[in-house]
Amino acid sequence: MAILKIARLGHPVLLARAARVEDPTAPEIARLVSDMAETMLDASGLGLAAPQVHVPLRIFVFRQGSEDAPTVAALINPELVPLDDETETGWEGCLSIPGLRGAVPRARRIGFRALDLQGRELEGEADGLTARVFQHETDHLDGIVYPMRMPDLSRLGFVEELTRFGATSR
Repeated sequence: MAILKIARLGHPVLLARAARVEDPTAPEIARLVSDMAETMLDASGLGLAAPQVHVPLRIFVFRQGSEDAPTVAALINPELVPLDDETETGWEGCLSIPGLRGAVPRARRIGFRALDLQGRELEGEADGLTARVFQHETDHLDGIVYPMRMPDLSRLGFVEELTRFGATSR
C-alpha cells in the first residue's frame, strides 16, 4: 500500500466530472482503493474521492466503525438521491482544502446505489454524518468542492479562528 498525494484546491482534476469505472473488479481498482484507504486514514479523514488523489474515476472510500478500530469501505459509480426535503447544515472540512471549515446544507437522509470491488450492486440508505460524507465525496466526483454549496460564505473560516471564537469546527 502507498500514501497518495492529495490534490489541493485549484488543481483541475477537482473541478472536472470523473469518469465511470468500467470494471470494478480490475486489480488496479483494488490497488487504488487500498491506497486511498491508507491515505484517508493517515490524514484522519472521514472520506476520500479518487479525484482528490489525481485519479478522475467515480470512486470514493469512507471510514466506518469506531475511532479505535476504523474500517474502510468503497463505493464505485455511486448514485445518491435525497429521501425527503429535510436538510441539515453542518460544518465540513476537506483534505483538499486543509485548515478551513464551512457550514454546508445537505440532505439529512439519502438513498444510495453503487458497486463494490466485486462488481456487486449495493443499495441502501444513510442519514446524519454518513449521508453528509457520501454527499461531500460524490460532489468531488462531479467537480464540486464544498464552498460551492455554501449559501453564506461568512460561515467559512480557518479552524483555529472558528475554535477561538467558539464556532463549531466539525
